[in-house]
Amino acid sequence: MTDPQMIENKNRTDEEDASIAVAEASRELDWKSKSFIASLYMGELDTSMCFPFPEQDEADRKKGDEILAKVDAWCAENLDGATIDRTEEIPAHVLKGLNDLGLFGIKIPTKYGGLGMSQTNYMRILARVSHYCGSTSATLSAHQSIGVPQPLKLFGTEEQKQKYLPMLANGAVSAFGLTEPNVGSDPANMTTEARLSEDGKHWILNGMKLWCTNGVIADLIVVMAKTGVDKRGSREVNRISAFIVEGRWEGVEVLHRSRFMGIRAIENGVIRFTDVKVPVENLLWGEGKGLRLALTTLNDGRLGIPAITASGARNIADFSARWGKSRYQWGKFVGEHEAGADKLARLTSGAYAMESFAQYGAALSDRGDTDIRMEAAAAKLFNSEKAWELMDTAMQFRGGRGYETDVSLEKRGEFAVPLERGLRDARINRIVEGTTDVMHLFLAREALDKHLRLAGPLLSPKTPIGTKVATLVKCAAFYSTWLPKLMLGGLWASYPGFEGELKKHIRWVNSRSRKLARTLFFQMVIQGPKLEMRQLVLGRIVDLGVELGVMALVASRAQTELKAGDSSNLKTALHFLSTAREKVDGLFAAIGNNSDKEARALARELMEQADALPEPKAMGEILTPQPREFGSDMTSGRQTKRLSEGGTSPSAGSTSAPVAEATSEDSEVAEAS
Repeated sequence: MTDPQMIENKNRTDEEDASIAVAEASRELDWKSKSFIASLYMGELDTSMCFPFPEQDEADRKKGDEILAKVDAWCAENLDGATIDRTEEIPAHVLKGLNDLGLFGIKIPTKYGGLGMSQTNYMRILARVSHYCGSTSATLSAHQSIGVPQPLKLFGTEEQKQKYLPMLANGAVSAFGLTEPNVGSDPANMTTEARLSEDGKHWILNGMKLWCTNGVIADLIVVMAKTGVDKRGSREVNRISAFIVEGRWEGVEVLHRSRFMGIRAIENGVIRFTDVKVPVENLLWGEGKGLRLALTTLNDGRLGIPAITASGARNIADFSARWGKSRYQWGKFVGEHEAGADKLARLTSGAYAMESFAQYGAALSDRGDTDIRMEAAAAKLFNSEKAWELMDTAMQFRGGRGYETDVSLEKRGEFAVPLERGLRDARINRIVEGTTDVMHLFLAREALDKHLRLAGPLLSPKTPIGTKVATLVKCAAFYSTWLPKLMLGGLWASYPGFEGELKKHIRWVNSRSRKLARTLFFQMVIQGPKLEMRQLVLGRIVDLGVELGVMALVASRAQTELKAGDSSNLKTALHFLSTAREKVDGLFAAIGNNSDKEARALARELMEQADALPEPKAMGEILTPQPREFGSDMTSGRQTKRLSEGGTSPSAGSTSAPVAEATSEDSEVAEAS
């Protein structure tokens, strides 16, 4: 395995050094395959990785169609998104219904009682549920993408899997605990700590987690905690480990349920751990591997957002076309006015691009042998940003009716679409599972990886002179052939299989990918280690690679459809490709012509003049433990009403009540599915 790469940078503070050291130690260090997105940053458009555009296996599609039909019928009858949004709570009968359908174990193998679905079908199911209720879809996604099932599948021992996967498949709700009041995307300052007991049988867990999605009703939680300190050269780096914690254990308390602008019914809150005794066998993967576990898990986990947002964009685009054909103003339908036509085109072509990226990510995940860290992050970045853009566009096109709630519209006799709720729900996607700014930094670091592996020793003053000379020789050998290829490589690119306008666009993407690689390289040469601090420049470079990647996927999908005799999406694809060209050209121009320097100067002045906010109060001192209810009590039917409705928790006050367990009959049903 490759060692973590930590580049010295005298421009950093000690605190920045510590944070970067933790981040570097947590990266996936080795690439298990070539990456389509990573290759673009090196100036290579390898269309063999996306053309023909991947399609879902027919048998797998049929399997998904069968469960989707059941899910859709059940949701139509039982899932009232407007009421759930208003009450800010998912009813107990809904949680039970989801479990009856097997939706808490969508990707859990059938031998553990799950449905054993592919990533593609998992994403299709999440998208279908989100059509009715964003909060419910988010609950299922958090349970399975960042909760216990996925890291347990990837890194758990067989004993751990046999103990917990059947529970999870049968409705034990899981959560993920990383964020703390002073720890978000930067875990270097984590305070939650686990120390080994004197007899070596338990880890004693103490700390507090904030914004723990599903944590309020969780039966099981993956908790990240410090378990010591590692030496990395002259630095001390927190050793962060992952533990499976049962929600009923003594010392686990819910202090607060957080309330949000959108997806209002998610059970997200503040969880406190006080001297919680975690058996040593509940350590996941190994001590000190917690953050790498989290990042690896998120490769598949992040793909849920692209699927949900793409589905939402398609629904809104289809509705907007109907609205454009129905609303008549100034002698024309609003979709016939040029401003309206532009909005309709952007909505439809944007949705097509989002679908393309989501489907591509799912296909890569299902292959199982492909490194998808950059593809998953890029899909999450592109689709979450595009979803917000399109929701805003749709609301502008709909006007006052877009701002009005669907309940209000229905009461006064209008065709009701929950655009207002969709806009609120969509906003979280630019924040959760890696904010847009964090995705820029993550993708920038991975895009630079080839260069840092080659030239990294030259950037450190501590590198021995012999190593520097050897590195110079290696760099000279690589860059002396790589740079000329970036200038001339496009002359021989033919891209067989692509035709007409689509071929022209693919050739353009190839040309701009080589320009992108040159731009990134010269920024490294000019800026040196300071490039790390130029986050806006890095953000533009990242966005360039993502846009070019999406363009290639859109062209590939459209060409694959044409080969199959389907030209229905050609105009849609060509519109997206044309508008994406405009964006790419603008991003290139902004790298050298921008107001970044002025922004930094103004921000420094504003921060010097501003008063800092008062220190937040210690949550542990002002919050008190809340009454508990557990997901498995509701998914099993043992609890039929939520506490807010006057229900009672069968497990209230218990520290040993069993979470849901799968029976042999459940496993047989799952196998039949």
